[in-house]
Amino acid sequence: MTATADFYYSPGSRYSYLAATRIARIERGAGAVFNWLPLQSSRLIGRGGKDPFAGEPLSGQYDWDFRRRDAEAWAAYYGVPFRESHGRLSFDEELIARAALAARKQDAVVAMSLRLFAMVYEDDRTALDADDYIAAAEALGLDGARYARDLMSRELGGENTASIGEAARRGAFGVPTFFVGERMFWGNDRLPLVEAALRGDI
Repeated sequence: MTATADFYYSPGSRYSYLAATRIARIERGAGAVFNWLPLQSSRLIGRGGKDPFAGEPLSGQYDWDFRRRDAEAWAAYYGVPFRESHGRLSFDEELIARAALAARKQDAVVAMSLRLFAMVYEDDRTALDADDYIAAAEALGLDGARYARDLMSRELGGENTASIGEAARRGAFGVPTFFVGERMFWGNDRLPLVEAALRGDI
């Protein structure tokens, strides 16, 4: 039986981006399949009024300068590009989650999510909007008119809310979060444990 992992992420999350660059390698090495589950991470993180990004000054791992340096180090270690988005790029957090969810309706959630990650953390941009997402979907061969309708639909908003609720019910409090069965692993730096769990080593 093929081992599987659920991957809750936001296309606007730097650590989700970093983790996503490793998934294909882990799938090959562990003979596993990841189930990509996009959501709006700010709503997941802020549940119960415990948003660590609320208020100033931020401290510890939530300090923006630390996060930039840490992400740059991980990107260098993985050998992938990384352009810090904070202070450079403006985008709507709900809309970018919808952009991935809309692609799932055409069986293209992985390809679209990888493109969204690149738009945020690799491309030289200062803003992203719905037109950018529709153009990206069309470039991937999706039905642009259908994608545009789905992107702004009430149904898709409900799917985002449901995904957030299910992730929270399972114990997730941020992204990226992985589940192997009901074992939860949080963070890009937990990927070695995710891989070990998929192999049955832990």
